[in-house]
Amino acid sequence: MKIAMIGTGYVGLVSGVCFSDFGHEVVCVDKDPAKIDKLNAGQVPIYEPGLDQLMARNVEAGRLSFTIDLAEALDGAEAVFIAVGTPTRRGDGHADLTYVMAAAEEIARTANDYVVIVTKSTVPVGTNRQVKQVVRKANPDLEFDVASNPEFLREGAAIDDFMKPDRVVVGVQNDRAAEVMAEIYRPLYLREFPIITTDLESAEMIKYAANAFLATKITFINEIAALCEKVGADIKQVSKGMGLDGRIGNKFLHAGPGYGGSCFPKDTKALARIGQDHSMPLEITETVIAVNEATKRRMIDKLLDLCGGSFNGKTIGVLGVTFKPNTDDMRDAPSLTIVPALVGGGAKVRVTDPQGRHEGEALLPGVHWVENAYKAAHQADLVVILTEWNEFRALDLKRLARKMATPHMADLRNIYHPKDAKRAGFTAYESVGRVGFAEAAEG
Repeated sequence: MKIAMIGTGYVGLVSGVCFSDFGHEVVCVDKDPAKIDKLNAGQVPIYEPGLDQLMARNVEAGRLSFTIDLAEALDGAEAVFIAVGTPTRRGDGHADLTYVMAAAEEIARTANDYVVIVTKSTVPVGTNRQVKQVVRKANPDLEFDVASNPEFLREGAAIDDFMKPDRVVVGVQNDRAAEVMAEIYRPLYLREFPIITTDLESAEMIKYAANAFLATKITFINEIAALCEKVGADIKQVSKGMGLDGRIGNKFLHAGPGYGGSCFPKDTKALARIGQDHSMPLEITETVIAVNEATKRRMIDKLLDLCGGSFNGKTIGVLGVTFKPNTDDMRDAPSLTIVPALVGGGAKVRVTDPQGRHEGEALLPGVHWVENAYKAAHQADLVVILTEWNEFRALDLKRLARKMATPHMADLRNIYHPKDAKRAGFTAYESVGRVGFAEAAEG
């Protein structure tokens, strides 16, 4: 089957490459000629483990190509996926559907034969019906169907998520569209992965509800972590005890500096707005948004305490700035709240991140980028672990402490144990949801 994929961002590129690996002929389209030129030269514009090799293999096999010409991509295609950005609209929290509707209209004006128009972008409930109206208005004679096929890809594990999904969600209005979608996902049907075929509205809602629930889980454990610090409990033990309950599970129960990324911040805001628009306020989701922002600010207070009440004149090494490891994505990362507070407070900030510099240089002005954690710690008054990259999980803590002017650490991902930090020579150590350095050392 031939598939057209509009958009070569994270979702579009990963999906297009993986569909081609299923055996489909996939043409990825983007309006940015420079991006298409890079892709045709074999350069992947995003960091996702394994994507470059998978892309190269399918290009070489003749199943995957890239173009700026939508007509070329649609010629003979039975399905066209819309995988463009839906950022939060300034001022009201809505998802901005400008790019989705522009793509729908362009498809209508370009397509000649029957095609299923599939929305892969995360969109509010009712969007696919709007897409249908836009296409019908632009080209009343076009024979087409619409489908909703939300993505559930975790950055850093996207290929595995696509090839071995927890579930695939497909929203359609008739059997003809359902058959096309079934053929697209035939390799997963054959391997008996769960594929849910439902109506358009339910498919759209599943995506938002799932992400809001996971964001709620993260925010809940962060709030419990704050209480643990007050009562002397250990959040790692609390999380473990909770996670062993099969009704709860252990995923997304790791305390830290708050959630970020391309999905949770945007989708929780959009879902809250959908509730408000339908006179059904989602109070839990609205609270999650507020508590997550408060969590980031609480981390700044921790760092301020470790710096004696002022960042002014201090040298601070920051380890990791992407919102999670194994990605170069900086969108809504806690670092975008925390690092500017350090710089704004007068600190000299050194930053290291295996993949974050490409985006981080523009997003974090006023910092100095270095190659590794030890250079970040040189003569520093504080080191802060913000992202749990593997290379930060087995640091030589003694070496790190010796390099520092004042060996203080803020471990905001709970990678190390306070006793280990004490033995390594740190004189102050703070984490999230665990007892203070002095109490742990004494225990």
